[in-house]
Amino acid sequence: MRAYRFDTLDGPDALRLREEADPVPQRGEVLVRVHAVSLNFRDLAMVRGRYPRPCFPGLIPVSDAAGEVVAVGEGVRAFKAGDRVMGAFHPRWFGGEMPSTIQADSYGAESDGWLTELKAVSQEAVVRIPQGLSYEEAATLPCAGVTAWTALTGPTPIRAGHSVLVQGTGGVSIFALQIARAVGATVIATTSSDRKVDRLRALGADHVVNYVAEAEWGRAVRKLAGGRGVDRVVEVGGPGTIGQSLRAVALGGEIASIGFLSTENPGIDFFQLKASGAGFRNITVGDRNALIAFARLAGMTGLKPVIDRVFPFEEAREAFVHLEGGSHFGKVVIKVAA
Repeated sequence: MRAYRFDTLDGPDALRLREEADPVPQRGEVLVRVHAVSLNFRDLAMVRGRYPRPCFPGLIPVSDAAGEVVAVGEGVRAFKAGDRVMGAFHPRWFGGEMPSTIQADSYGAESDGWLTELKAVSQEAVVRIPQGLSYEEAATLPCAGVTAWTALTGPTPIRAGHSVLVQGTGGVSIFALQIARAVGATVIATTSSDRKVDRLRALGADHVVNYVAEAEWGRAVRKLAGGRGVDRVVEVGGPGTIGQSLRAVALGGEIASIGFLSTENPGIDFFQLKASGAGFRNITVGDRNALIAFARLAGMTGLKPVIDRVFPFEEAREAFVHLEGGSHFGKVVIKVAA
């Protein structure tokens, strides 16, 4: 089989394609022929030295994939050859409290990921693909889709009459927009590009704020949300955006902290945080049950992931570069097999 590895953590140029032995599924494992993978910001952060946890060179990158079961090991009952599956982002977090092994299990950071033609994993580490989704679409669900789902569903689920702020046009933000609209919430989106305004509105955004033209975009969002602020902020920017998010959130609302896309770190004003009256919840994607629930929603509602561009397997390095450029709208996908 062919597999990519980052020999060093020096950026996308360090990605190397290798010929390796085909894996053999052991007891309780399934062998998956990978058809597509999708990229997340974390995949870049690892090779740019910006990931907040340990990362090791020499590993196969990428956490999100979809493919076909081609063989099963002894004792496997949940799947058979021919089943269409996607990998859970956390392969051993099935529900309840987060396991202590979660970092060691992290694809691409401390264990081999999915940018390979074949991968053997535990039968508990994959979930069936919902009807109506292609492999490319299904590959976008495990991280970005589940993260957005977790941000909006718990512990107080967003419902009709609530308002949600999403930041930018990356995978998590677009999924959050789609989910929020599906339940009847009002959605306010931010973008740095006027070219993306119409696309955000077409997906259901009620209001769009250009955060470059509107430096105090948090106040603008609060005004658009009836002067009281939004009930939920899907916060993907991190240190560079949290100040404005605190201005945008309603008293008693919640900031669901997800990413760290921004590079500047002006720090958090404690008194602003205290005065906001908002809750702050850190999101670490979600467990296997969350992926099952979100897949069910996608299958029942016909929700279609937004894919910016699909790259062939041979152009995996170019896919990383494209993601790093930041011009994408939705998910960047690599097609591994036909």
